[in-house]
Amino acid sequence: MSSPRTAERLSRLLAMLPWVIAHPGAPVDEVCERFGYTRSELVRDLELVFVCGLPGYGPGDLMDAWIDGDEVVVDAADYFSRPVRLTPSEALMMLAGGMALRSSGLGPPALDGAIEKLQRVLLPEGETLAVELESEPALVEPLRRAVADTAVVDIEYTAIASGRETSRAIEPWAVFSTLGNWYVRAHCRLAGEERVFRIDRIRSLEPTGERFDPPDDVGEPIVHYTPGVDDVTAVIRLDTAASWVAEYYPVDVVDVTADGTTVAFSATDAAVAARLLLRLGDRAELLSGDEVAAARDALRSRILARYPTG
Repeated sequence: MSSPRTAERLSRLLAMLPWVIAHPGAPVDEVCERFGYTRSELVRDLELVFVCGLPGYGPGDLMDAWIDGDEVVVDAADYFSRPVRLTPSEALMMLAGGMALRSSGLGPPALDGAIEKLQRVLLPEGETLAVELESEPALVEPLRRAVADTAVVDIEYTAIASGRETSRAIEPWAVFSTLGNWYVRAHCRLAGEERVFRIDRIRSLEPTGERFDPPDDVGEPIVHYTPGVDDVTAVIRLDTAASWVAEYYPVDVVDVTADGTTVAFSATDAAVAARLLLRLGDRAELLSGDEVAAARDALRSRILARYPTG
């Protein structure tokens, strides 16, 4: 299942392509400003487009995409300029997905109109389509009420990385579901800043009777990691085969070149980064981060000790 970062990149790419095709010779600066790209990000997405196309995937089936001087050029992708013709099964899947998103409470207002249009086309008069979702965790509804009432709640929470249990008061802003899990986005008074908590890691919840003033713009609820003052940090250089790390993990991209990507990685426990480094092997190089280096070396020694010498 794709990460929110990957989904955001794909959404931007699919929005950018039809616009560039409809505006031949679009200036690089205009494309970057309109779709929120930096030049290096735009180059990366165009390189991805260059290996995409219709089945067959021969040279005549793939798209051409490049920057020519100061212009963005996308060629051999005329099928993006026409509306997609869905099969009945594809349309039903789209309708079911839209209904599931609406039931989560995260759908935009325009989704209701799209669902109604699909229902008129796909479902005969009087027919209905039922979408059954997995049952929600028990604390989802109390947290939804706390969001609606702007109520402060006390929670007992077990951190995923360290397994440490903490008691904290939170000001819940939004409850949402993504990647198969439920989350609450909130201001955490213990951390003194925004946090996203996985609801199945909340052991208990108690209303405090206190109210809070929510921010004017909560923004779109997504899963992301907010580094704390006690976090360990590391700067890691990834070769092109490990560039997926920048899409999957909540990292800060420091530099992107033709040979790889350099990222700043933060975690509550050095072992998180250490395990990733051992997993990547020679596809990643630790540039800085003494605590992570020590954790990596210790983990490597423990693994080697399991095997007999010789």
